[in-house]
Amino acid sequence: MDLGGTGSSFKEVLESNLIFSDFETSKSKSEANYNSTFAKSRTYLDGKNGNHSKNGVYDLLECPVCKNLMYPPIHQCPNGHTLCSNCKIVVHNRCPTCHRDLGNIRCLALEKVAESMELPCRYHNLGCHDIFAYHTKLKHEQNCQFRPYNCPYAGSECSMMCDIPTLMTHLKEDHKVDIHDGFTFNHRYVKSNPHEVENATWMLTVFNCFGKHFCLHFEAFLLGTSPVYMAFLRFLGDEKEAKKFRYSLEVGANSRKLIWQGIPRSIRESHRKVRDSQDGLIIQRNLALYFSGGDKQQLKLRVTGRIWKEE
Repeated sequence: MDLGGTGSSFKEVLESNLIFSDFETSKSKSEANYNSTFAKSRTYLDGKNGNHSKNGVYDLLECPVCKNLMYPPIHQCPNGHTLCSNCKIVVHNRCPTCHRDLGNIRCLALEKVAESMELPCRYHNLGCHDIFAYHTKLKHEQNCQFRPYNCPYAGSECSMMCDIPTLMTHLKEDHKVDIHDGFTFNHRYVKSNPHEVENATWMLTVFNCFGKHFCLHFEAFLLGTSPVYMAFLRFLGDEKEAKKFRYSLEVGANSRKLIWQGIPRSIRESHRKVRDSQDGLIIQRNLALYFSGGDKQQLKLRVTGRIWKEE
């Protein structure tokens, strides 16, 4: 259902507006953005830092196609040009340098060199100062606590990847997100035509409390064939730290209420994954209209909440 031409509007007390989204973030686009930002700052590789000792070998291990480190199996063409196993598929088994067929030749000598190397984590400049054997480096980086975070702003397909302080600046300046101090909140969500609820989300709101940041999502979508509204909280940090906190959400009217209590989900998990897990306060449309009062033709839903830290 295309909501863009209806003329209806969402509003939130804190200057919310409607954003349309398929809720999908392109991982490859995010990685490309990160690589572009940090590629010139790799320890041991940047001559400006005075670290030349491994630069020549590292250049040999850089795939000419994706520019990432090559991990065994490393392939080569009959002329000796190398590339990684992923890009071998991408280039349809044809050497990107000399255009000869690659065949199935392995560069065993370069694989041996790779196995003997020790390298810093790619997130060294974000705070990780550990050194790893070449074959364990990739596994570490997949779970490194210093790896950058994806922008949590749903609906924008934003490719920004950065640390939390930079992310907060990005949310405020680029997405015009409201940032509030305090551990309680009270939001009123309004929509003139509540019968249109497919894949729509209100503007993100961020809360600063306990020295951390939390983002509140509120959106409308179809759960199967049933139109629903859903509110949930995400934590700007890792899952381990997120589990130290709890939050509650409440909505109601006419002496009736729904209450949800849960653990905020880390923004390491995609927005779509959290939404599809239904880990939040879900309100059927008919009930949401009942809570709105009046003639039940307009959504006027007030959601209150609280965040606290577990001892």
